[in-house]
Amino acid sequence: MVFVPGGTFTMGSELFYPEEAPLRRVSVDGFWMDETPVTNRQFARFIEATGYTTVAEIAPDPKDYPGMLPGMDKAGSLVFRKTATPVDTSNPGNWWHFEFGADWRHPLGPDADIEALGLWDHPVVQIAYADAEAYAKWAGKDLPTEAEYEYAARGGLEGKEYAWGDELAPDGAMLANYWQGLFPFANQCLDGWERTSPVRTYPANAYGLYDMIANTWEWTQDWWTEMPEVAKKKPGGSCCTLSNPRGGKIKGSFDPAQPDVRIGRKVLKGGSHLCAANYCQRYRPAARHPEMVDTATSHIGFRCVVRAGS
Repeated sequence: MVFVPGGTFTMGSELFYPEEAPLRRVSVDGFWMDETPVTNRQFARFIEATGYTTVAEIAPDPKDYPGMLPGMDKAGSLVFRKTATPVDTSNPGNWWHFEFGADWRHPLGPDADIEALGLWDHPVVQIAYADAEAYAKWAGKDLPTEAEYEYAARGGLEGKEYAWGDELAPDGAMLANYWQGLFPFANQCLDGWERTSPVRTYPANAYGLYDMIANTWEWTQDWWTEMPEVAKKKPGGSCCTLSNPRGGKIKGSFDPAQPDVRIGRKVLKGGSHLCAANYCQRYRPAARHPEMVDTATSHIGFRCVVRAGS
């Protein structure tokens, strides 16, 4: 882990997607953060030590999913499949496919595991929120808040849209693993990777953190809200700074009396290798995305934090 000193920064963006606005001043206390996303090698140690079974390895109970189609009550998860031709990008079903037998050991489906694919030092994927939370608890750590993640991803740069400055690829340099070309059918692979890349492939930011942008989305603690929390104005009109915000309140069908029920949405941060200029330009610190907590995919991973004084 590396230490991220506390501080105040401008969170959000007003240039890309509405859910990132407004710009707001936020302060966070110092914390330790995993240098990289949790890798398959690290996650395997957790599984070996605990015998934990991930969400994707458990067949869904039809009682929890009214309207489930016949034959879908088998273990599996979502896998990205590149299309052969241009498709309607408003329909993610054109490239996301539920694959029986897909899980963290078999991120692309049951036909090949992480050993055969040579993925030990790649970020673990096919991770649902409960899986990330279980690993963090075992490791004596926690998951970051949205504010902590964004603060760390910026690496001390203020007012920049990208984690490294104002240009996505300065002088043509590939500084993160994202999709180059037209999504979801034409990936030029200028960075050398069709899917995930090994951790530490790209330069660390000023805090010494790798892959805070792209490669894989990462879970945060915060419940999703369309409009981020903003500070209320003080008497006289000046605006105060949010201190260590913890994100949205639970909404929708979540029942606090049954916290183990896998419903509700958490905030993902960082973007992934599927973010492209023509679709999902979320390879930026301010970017955020909602994800159902029971969902695992081939582009979602996580990393942990330890807060100073805890």
